Amino acid sequence: MRENLQAELKRELHSIKQRNARVEADKAWETSAARRGLITLMTYVLAVILFVIIAAPNPWLTALVPAAAYALSTLTLPFVKDWWLGNFYK
Repeated sequence: MRENLQAELKRELHSIKQRNARVEADKAWETSAARRGLITLMTYVLAVILFVIIAAPNPWLTALVPAAAYALSTLTLPFVKDWWLGNFYK
């Protein structure tokens, strides 16, 4: 009986460690510069396509605005989050 309990506890511990590793990997990806850069690039490309379709003037230059806004928001949000946590989240 005791051996069964130990084996079950080992399986559960192994399962928890695997889950924690997945969660840590997901968190690392969510906060990575590679992810932010990829989304910024995708935003730029999609904005260029949209501006070309609607015949906006200077689509290559104009598309920098939403891409830069996204990139900027990823840099400033941690400060806003800290401020919000300190002032509003109780």
